[in-house]
Amino acid sequence: MMTRLVSGVALATAALVAIRFLPLLPLRVLTCVVAALAAKEYLDIVDSPIRAVVLVIALCWVVSGTTVVSPLILLTMALLWVAAELLISNHSIQQASTGIFAAVYIGMPLGMLVAVHRLLDWRATLLLIGTVVVSDSMQYFTGRMLGRHPLAPAISPKKTIEGAIGGVIFGTAFLTIVGSLVLPFSGYAPLIVLGLLVVILGICGDLFESRLKRTAGMKDSSALIPGHGGVLDRIDALLFAVAPFYLYIRNVT
Repeated sequence: MMTRLVSGVALATAALVAIRFLPLLPLRVLTCVVAALAAKEYLDIVDSPIRAVVLVIALCWVVSGTTVVSPLILLTMALLWVAAELLISNHSIQQASTGIFAAVYIGMPLGMLVAVHRLLDWRATLLLIGTVVVSDSMQYFTGRMLGRHPLAPAISPKKTIEGAIGGVIFGTAFLTIVGSLVLPFSGYAPLIVLGLLVVILGICGDLFESRLKRTAGMKDSSALIPGHGGVLDRIDALLFAVAPFYLYIRNVT
């Protein structure tokens, strides 16, 4: 427990300092490093070649460097990757497409997180991360106190419907209340809807990664972070939660 607490505090402090004080370029580089570590864990889980990390980093870099990504660029990157995979390996198209999914699943959302920082500032980035953290924490505590009915027993036996409801309520409340200060141009109704989307998708992201690990017979994505598992274990909910927040910020600023 102490190891988990210490590493958790250290991780949170490092993330806070990076988001608050790093200029945009070093922040993009750091985010690509995080994307590479998470991608390595994902590719290990699905038993896919590690070279797909290159595509994840490339997409993270492209998305983090602009506020709008051309679909043509994304399509070109995907087609070139599949073509290269088929030419240099004996993989099927399905296997060759694993790298594309890794890039969309990990590289794109983390790039969007930096794009939020670019569109507004560090407060918006921390608002999103804080919402996911509050939701995740309240799912745990509410589930421990009131949990009776499993949410997805075949995927994550410890998660309960009551815990999920607690996470949705508190996470949405956090984004609505704090968001009214960080995003003063937004009304309460849009923030409530945004909060619901962010939290519910975050829960889906958590369950998605749990499903991946259960299929592979793994408890954690890696042992990189003492007491917490791997990078992917720490950002699984965030990966699904970023998209609606990014799209909202992009369209209202």
